[in-house]
Amino acid sequence: MAGTFVIAQGGGPTAVINQTMVGAALEVRKRHPGAKVLGALHGVRGIRDGNYVDLTEIPEAELRRIAGTPSAALGSTRDKPDAAYCEVVLKGLQKIDTQAFIYIGGNDTSGTQQILTDASGGKIAFVHAPKTIDNDLEENDHTPGFISAAEYVAGAFLTADLDFRALPGIYVAIVMGRHAGFLTAASAAWRIDGESGPHLIYVPERAFSPKQFVDDVKRTLAKHKRCIVAVSEGVTAEDGRALVETLVPAEKLERDAHGNLKLSGGDLGMAFEHALKEGLPGARARVDALGYMPRGFVGAISKVDQQEAFDAGAFAVAVAGEGGGSVALQVENGKTVLRKVPLINVAGKTRHMPEDFLDAAGTGLAPAGKAYFERLVPKKYDVGKPFV
Repeated sequence: MAGTFVIAQGGGPTAVINQTMVGAALEVRKRHPGAKVLGALHGVRGIRDGNYVDLTEIPEAELRRIAGTPSAALGSTRDKPDAAYCEVVLKGLQKIDTQAFIYIGGNDTSGTQQILTDASGGKIAFVHAPKTIDNDLEENDHTPGFISAAEYVAGAFLTADLDFRALPGIYVAIVMGRHAGFLTAASAAWRIDGESGPHLIYVPERAFSPKQFVDDVKRTLAKHKRCIVAVSEGVTAEDGRALVETLVPAEKLERDAHGNLKLSGGDLGMAFEHALKEGLPGARARVDALGYMPRGFVGAISKVDQQEAFDAGAFAVAVAGEGGGSVALQVENGKTVLRKVPLINVAGKTRHMPEDFLDAAGTGLAPAGKAYFERLVPKKYDVGKPFV
């Protein structure tokens, strides 16, 4: 395939999204020596504005160094093209004789690729390469970026539990995850034993009741003398709305370019602090938001995650040769394999954590959930059990 390959990155950065970009760039150079490889800066915005970096001549050693670096080296965007935007993007791609456009990202990015596919009439191969720490892409067992973020979260909660064994109290940490609770559930991956935190896990897949939350904490304190809580930022109230929507006046709610509510501000943390203060007056309590740190922490990059992300980028070039589609990470006989799936199966859809991953109460992992995280996030440290 001659002509030009365009690669871009969309959505939130991760620890391994650059692996996918470099995997794709190097694979194009290997398979199509005469082709040009351009990286669009800040996603489709770079195509719209004609803003590219030429990846064709950059030495492989330098590209691999970038691959091992967290965040999105090409820059990212939250732009979601409408029909008019798509027309501009397509004209930009046609102007540089684009044969294939590989867009690395999550749900919204795959949706953009579907829109562009429909608008192009098959003249350009559009490929979606997976990326999301939320782990919420349909057709995927797990996604590049998730394992590294999950290791960060598992380590953070192991640390918090050890800390609160020494000085007992209540600890609540808010974890990224808008619609799916995989990353929050990963908080339990490195528990020392059945008495260890997190003792309570709250995810978007189960309705959240502030009253039940306080009761759960009280019961846990009575049993363990401390309570470690993991809660998704997208946890939903009993009426189906994001909890933050029930706490903040509509006119003060912030949204991104996709219409998504801003969940990571201080309002949710303040709500939990208020609930604990009212329900357990005088109790030693701390509420933290892990924020952006899990998605690209330089000290928690999984080698497995890196390799899978790189391989997904290389496989995306093969998918381009077949006319386009979405790259999916699936599991067969315990091993991760790459598959091409139709864009329509992934575009704009959300994969939720399976019902059987949680116990009957919905605040702990069931055997299926434990097995999933043991496979993807095996224990990394040999931690001795404290005397207290």
